[in-house]
Amino acid sequence: MKKLLSTVLALGISAGAWAQGITGEYEIPKVPEWAKNAVFYQIYPQTFCDSDGDGIGDIQGIISKLDYVKSLGVDAIWFNPFFDSPFLDAGYDIRDYYKIAPRYGTNEDAKQLFDECHKRGMHVIFDYVISYTAIDHPWFKESAKQEKNKYSNYYIWTNTNWVDPPREFAGSFIKGYGQRNGQFMRNFYWCQPALNFGFANPDPKQPWQLPTNHPDILAMRNDLKDVLRFWMNMGADGFRADMAGALVKTTHTTGNEQFFNTQESATKLWWREIRQLLEDEFPQGFMVAEWSDPATALDNCFHVDFFHWFNGYNDLFQKESWRILNGVSEGHSYFDAEGKGNITDFLASYMNQYNQVKGKGYISLPLGNHDNARLGNKRTDKDLEIIYAFGFTMPGVPFLYYGNEIGMKQLPTTWPQVEGAYQPRNGARTPMQWSQGKNLGFSTADAEKLYLPVDPAVDAPNVEVQESNPNSLLNKTRQLINLRHTEPALANYAEFVPVFAEKNTYPFVYARAAGKDVVLVMLNPRAEVAKATFSVDVPFKKTKLLMGDKFAIQRDKKTGNVTIDMPGQSYAIVKLLK
Repeated sequence: MKKLLSTVLALGISAGAWAQGITGEYEIPKVPEWAKNAVFYQIYPQTFCDSDGDGIGDIQGIISKLDYVKSLGVDAIWFNPFFDSPFLDAGYDIRDYYKIAPRYGTNEDAKQLFDECHKRGMHVIFDYVISYTAIDHPWFKESAKQEKNKYSNYYIWTNTNWVDPPREFAGSFIKGYGQRNGQFMRNFYWCQPALNFGFANPDPKQPWQLPTNHPDILAMRNDLKDVLRFWMNMGADGFRADMAGALVKTTHTTGNEQFFNTQESATKLWWREIRQLLEDEFPQGFMVAEWSDPATALDNCFHVDFFHWFNGYNDLFQKESWRILNGVSEGHSYFDAEGKGNITDFLASYMNQYNQVKGKGYISLPLGNHDNARLGNKRTDKDLEIIYAFGFTMPGVPFLYYGNEIGMKQLPTTWPQVEGAYQPRNGARTPMQWSQGKNLGFSTADAEKLYLPVDPAVDAPNVEVQESNPNSLLNKTRQLINLRHTEPALANYAEFVPVFAEKNTYPFVYARAAGKDVVLVMLNPRAEVAKATFSVDVPFKKTKLLMGDKFAIQRDKKTGNVTIDMPGQSYAIVKLLK
């Protein structure tokens, strides 16, 4: 196909690594048909909508708001865990994989939820949390007994309390628990014992390190496959895998790449089994990873990987105070009006992954989630609109966190943690803000009974007010999602090429292309005007502003260079027309 656009990147560092022309060619990853161009909405069950007045969100509350979710234009919903749990980690510590937590409802409610989503043309994925369980899961209770039984090796136990495991596991084992003379491995909090997927390279000096093909480990894996089958048969359309890369363990020296790759490969083999299970039994099943290494996660394993646990993602959005205190960052994000961000560190990491996974699966840069501070942390609606213009025009699968479409704020981290939600997570999980009424429409309960307090600000954003304003953030979000669905060049799989990205400079400009359709996305979140010049050889006669702000564009007929001038805090999504 004829080259449509040549690009010049002034990156200052390693620019040539990803500089290329736009061909308009792409390969659609092998994913279920319904997910090829899907946009997802994330719902945190505890705080979305309370139907029975107990102060905690529930399934019937979610069902009552499905028409609203559908109105956003999204194609699917990801639900955080809704299983029975002691709630020491907000439900990620699962006690019964086969039972809905009573505070949310019943299994029949879950079936109704799935059916109601499907009636509205939306799909559903659930949280498949299998790297650990709750400490009071029946499997672990049996495993903690001294006498050997079916579940003894379902978790990782050392042989004795009195001899600590190798130093590389320091802090990962809990001693003195239960009847069993041994220490158990945790995968996150102390109350989340790690399920035993085996060791990629068992140390013969540590007989408790079992190989990945040990019969007890295979039995545990088969039980987890049955859990997946149960919820897929219930009506789920797929899952998101929590801590997807933290399954198979290994004994290694820090930084030893050989051992790390062995562990990684052994974990991938498991997820390939799961993918094959879906292809054989549930061919429309969709797999999303929390791995943050797309090149690994999309290697015949998952369809999508969340790429957000790396500094470049933080450089885009995050403004948590701990990033500054720990020396992780100076706290300057690219989408801040102060204009001190740097797009190139993010882009270097992103393009390294993007070029490895094209045609294999999708990268997701989530627009917020339950583990990070709200995108609305110290930001205006205009700041957020520019962020969403980025999020909904990048390739891959967008995931929008509930409430971000109305600009919900990050609330005070001085609040005490609730169910393991330490700072800043507690302030990002507050109740959805539906109206100006009691508890902002989330619940009829007294304020002191709420799972978390609602935003006390007199001007707290809410759905009711924004519905009636055509220029509200809510309606801008709807327009951006619709644009993604209607412009071929903005599809999840369409080609992506950075056009202008200078270190510590604005704007950021990139092109999306599908066949002969080419769209330029221009982002200037800085409060000051920005200018960029790049080379274009597309024989276009004019541009069409699909969405965004006014900007100036000039083309030098001799050189083919295009120069754009953008006002402060602006963006433009522009189609090139012949």
